[in-house]
Amino acid sequence: MSIIRNTLIGVAFLGLAACGNSATERAATGGLGGAVVAGPAGAVVGGTVGAATTEE
Repeated sequence: MSIIRNTLIGVAFLGLAACGNSATERAATGGLGGAVVAGPAGAVVGGTVGAATTEE
């Protein structure tokens, strides 16, 4: 059961990190999504993933 839950959370992180057009927008949406899912540590990870996935 935890494998399915962790997979869904990972997909949610990637989906939220992909929102936005710039690195700032992606970091913000990733940080908010991460905070909702995993608290402060999730916010850091979500913001980092969001900024790192920008194609500029």
